[in-house]
Amino acid sequence: MKNLRDDQRGPARVQLRIALLAIVSLGCMGASRADEGGIRRLTDLSLEDLGNIEVTSVSKRAQPLSNAPASVFVITADDIRRSGVTSLPEALRLAPNLQVSRESASGYVIAARGFNAPNSNKLLVLIDGRSVYTPLFSGVFWEVQDVMLEDVQRIEVISGPGGTLWGVNAVNGVINVITQSASRTQGQLLAAGAGDREAELAARHGAPAGEDGHYRVYAKHIDRRHTDLPDGTPRDDAWHKSQVGFRADWRRSGDEFTAQGNLYHGSIGQPEPGTFFTGTPLALENVSVSGVNLLARWTRPLAGSDRLSVQAYFDRTERVIPPTLAEELDIVDLQFQHAWHPTPAHAVAWGMAYRYSADRVKNSEFIAFLPARVHQRWPSLFAQDEVSLNPALRLTFGARIDRNDYTGTEVLPNARLAWQVAPDQFLWSALSRTVRAPSRLDRDIFSPGEPPFLLGGGPSVRSEIANVFEVGYRGRPTSRLSYAVTAFRADYDHLRTLEFAPPGSGAVVAYANQMEGKTSGVEMWGTYAASDTLRLSAGYALLDKDLQLKPGSADLDAALASEGSDPRHRWTLRASLDLPGSGELDATARHVSALSSPAVESYTTLDVRYAWRPHPAVEMSVSGRNLLGGHTEYEFIPPFRSEFEPSVFFKVVGRF
Repeated sequence: MKNLRDDQRGPARVQLRIALLAIVSLGCMGASRADEGGIRRLTDLSLEDLGNIEVTSVSKRAQPLSNAPASVFVITADDIRRSGVTSLPEALRLAPNLQVSRESASGYVIAARGFNAPNSNKLLVLIDGRSVYTPLFSGVFWEVQDVMLEDVQRIEVISGPGGTLWGVNAVNGVINVITQSASRTQGQLLAAGAGDREAELAARHGAPAGEDGHYRVYAKHIDRRHTDLPDGTPRDDAWHKSQVGFRADWRRSGDEFTAQGNLYHGSIGQPEPGTFFTGTPLALENVSVSGVNLLARWTRPLAGSDRLSVQAYFDRTERVIPPTLAEELDIVDLQFQHAWHPTPAHAVAWGMAYRYSADRVKNSEFIAFLPARVHQRWPSLFAQDEVSLNPALRLTFGARIDRNDYTGTEVLPNARLAWQVAPDQFLWSALSRTVRAPSRLDRDIFSPGEPPFLLGGGPSVRSEIANVFEVGYRGRPTSRLSYAVTAFRADYDHLRTLEFAPPGSGAVVAYANQMEGKTSGVEMWGTYAASDTLRLSAGYALLDKDLQLKPGSADLDAALASEGSDPRHRWTLRASLDLPGSGELDATARHVSALSSPAVESYTTLDVRYAWRPHPAVEMSVSGRNLLGGHTEYEFIPPFRSEFEPSVFFKVVGRF
């Protein structure tokens, strides 16, 4: 395994040198202009402007953030740029209503309001309207969810249920990544970065497409070095990934049409204990990941503010994990939505969707998904009405009917009450019922790969249910201070456990639903403009979780121990300072309390970024990460935990 690590270091060093050369060349080149999505100063957006940012994830229509009746936090393009992050999961750390834990060079565990685990399955993630959860385990493979961060317009993060509008699996939250239209990314952009842990190189070109349209194409490559164990031993978890893509937008007579697509391929090292299913140490081959997705969306304005939209996308992913399994997954998704105002007091959104998947798994002697080939369908219909009871009071109620092949029809209702107490004070509350439908991991997994089976799937596994109550307040008492507070309580039933299989089933153990529980907590964040050049932000989250086994449960996979998988509290402090001239200084401190299962110590970390512009179209920056020392964040098996040490990263972005 030592030789394998040495082989992996060679290409990483070459890529690092290439990126460093690109930085030097970019820093020396001239540039003619910045593109429309260029660099902002703190004074460009006041707190009132930030409150008026339009969000679409709460009600599937554009509305100001300041009166959206949900616990929603918006990560802006400027937040991403000034943080110095290099990946989408790292950008999500900016949302105080998300818990982001890093496992390895490429692995992340991301959850909202609890149930933090490697197979987290209660969070729905969308990229430009394309859902990226996998039917394999109802979760997200974060290492392949990538966008060019310079193209992101905003990321809307909703903590709390979103089942009525978004369907099953939107149990504890919705993340909606929205990229810039092609018209806002014209010209050329080159970005290169290198540090002691990673290197990246990206390029983008945007131009008009006829009289009514624009397009952009991009390419990017990342190399991330292996992480180390606390004793300094390298882990074989280095990863490399290349991605290309495009987006085109046309607008004529009010009609809008968007087409976009991405193609990627990557390789991820398999560190110990990647031999979980084999039981013996092996020098494992790298995990191979690849995929392609294509999306088209058409929107037509109708009378007044009514709108029709139709969207379709195709998503193909391939994943090979030697020696345990390989999967090929094709997904086709069709959506129709109509925003309708039958009277001035009613704003109705209704629509339907049809999702189809063809999943093909190549099983092994260690693990099997049976049947190996599965075709699944998810038709759904939703409707939601927002009623203005008076100028200050709005009632929203709606429901979604979802059907899946495992449990049949699921009904997902919700009701929300919003009160504009004063121009700068907003109070809201919500009641929701949502579910997580079973995945292939719940129903179809067997081990070993051939009978006699130890694990015999979960033929009787049903949907996990959550009934959630929320109340929130959002205020801006002065022009320099804004804040939001949300309290919530969720009751869960039919949570998945591992139990002894019924007699005659041909297996020893099987999955069931023998756990219930409650979570409650508070989420809060605020921003204070201390001066025209200094902005301070803070966020805090408190979570209390109480899980209970039902009578007769054997809890063979220690599901009850997951009560300790989430930090009880965490906080974030950020400071952004515009320096004289064109300099910027940003600092972010984070604290996460300890976990009891897996046992992970609490940690506090500090990231600092300094940026300057030698030319109006060229930005250079240096970022220091984990400056308070190394720490671990998540891993079930203590001897194999990655420790994330202090690191430095240099980056140059040129727009011309």
